[in-house]
Amino acid sequence: METGGDVARVFDLASLTKPMTAVAIARAGLDLRAPLGALVAEARGTPSEHVPLELFLAHRAGLEAHRDLYAPAMRGERVDRPAALEQAASARRADATGEPPSEGFDPVYSDLGYVLAGVALARATGAIDAGEAIERWVLEPLGIADRAGTIRGLAARGVRGPFAPTEEVPWRGGPVVGAVHDENAWALTASGGSGHAGIFATADAVLAFATAVLDAIARRPGPLAGVDMAPLIRPRPGGTLRAGFDGKSPHDSSAGDCAGPATVGHLGFTGTSLWLDPEADAAVVLLTNRICPSRQSTAIRAARPAAHDALWQWARVISGT
Repeated sequence: METGGDVARVFDLASLTKPMTAVAIARAGLDLRAPLGALVAEARGTPSEHVPLELFLAHRAGLEAHRDLYAPAMRGERVDRPAALEQAASARRADATGEPPSEGFDPVYSDLGYVLAGVALARATGAIDAGEAIERWVLEPLGIADRAGTIRGLAARGVRGPFAPTEEVPWRGGPVVGAVHDENAWALTASGGSGHAGIFATADAVLAFATAVLDAIARRPGPLAGVDMAPLIRPRPGGTLRAGFDGKSPHDSSAGDCAGPATVGHLGFTGTSLWLDPEADAAVVLLTNRICPSRQSTAIRAARPAAHDALWQWARVISGT
């Protein structure tokens, strides 16, 4: 597992892509009330057609958590992208019937919702995919596109690693290095990026993103000035999930005991995490590749809160608070 002080190491951020997708949507000025079908043609005629974009970001659109949209690739077949998107938009849970209430259905964390939100972002902004839109609307304005982006975008800037390896995946040829680990993102956008995964970055680049979000929350000048973060971080009924971020759970939070109650952030399956505490005006970032060589290890569950607490304490030391 790669950790420590190698600040040049580029990590697969996995679901840390999700808050970047939400911030890109906000900065691009997309209407969060817009129905998905108005932005994504493949959603028309599905249960997701009339569901507002905001509910996909908040995991309250009534979708299942996951579908193996990449399944044809395992058989050596081409993935039919329009059919895969229609499948994602059709994956309505049995307990979520009819049109959603204003705050949405009961929250269920769903990569499928972010696959669709990423397509909506790309199509609304004329980007190749969500990864290019994130680069254009977030990473480039922050000045970190040489340290954060899709594999395609980083290569275009001459960045070809070093990449932290992720998992040994026999059907993909062995160790996954310099390619997105998430199978759906890999099948749908290859070296680009989806709404739920596909961005790679160094630790300092992720911290720069977190700092810019903190500045925007505090309404300070900065590259995200003017972006309304309130819809993305406000508490929502039924759980800790926000729209792009997650909140600190009341018990045994991976954010650590030192994180304040207003803390928001996100975890990534590959072993990444990002938390920001607006009340303390501090952020912590932890990047590991805990799934190397296998996802079977669960040691990260104990390591995360301990590491985050150490980082929160260090943040207080250097800030003098």
